[in-house]
Amino acid sequence: MEKKEIKIEGKSSLNLENRKRLTLSGIVEVVSFNEDQIILNTSLGTLNIKGEGLKMNKLDVQNGDVIINGIVNSCVYVNKENKKEKEKLLSKLFK
Repeated sequence: MEKKEIKIEGKSSLNLENRKRLTLSGIVEVVSFNEDQIILNTSLGTLNIKGEGLKMNKLDVQNGDVIINGIVNSCVYVNKENKKEKEKLLSKLFK
């Protein structure tokens, strides 16, 4: 098994209070949002947030701060490197 070292650049923070209030910094762009899912580009990669009744209360684009209220079920970062590896695998399968 190979060990891969992932280099992460940029600063970001994620603070979840009682699964009802999510405070984020390091936000670069809001990709999409609705009551069930919010997708954000951060300085550390794409962040996929899933939950119920999600609402963005504060969005400060200049500072990259976001506050989200609602019931948060999951927060998942998607690395750019993982996407490239999956694309390579798929291209090998369909050659």
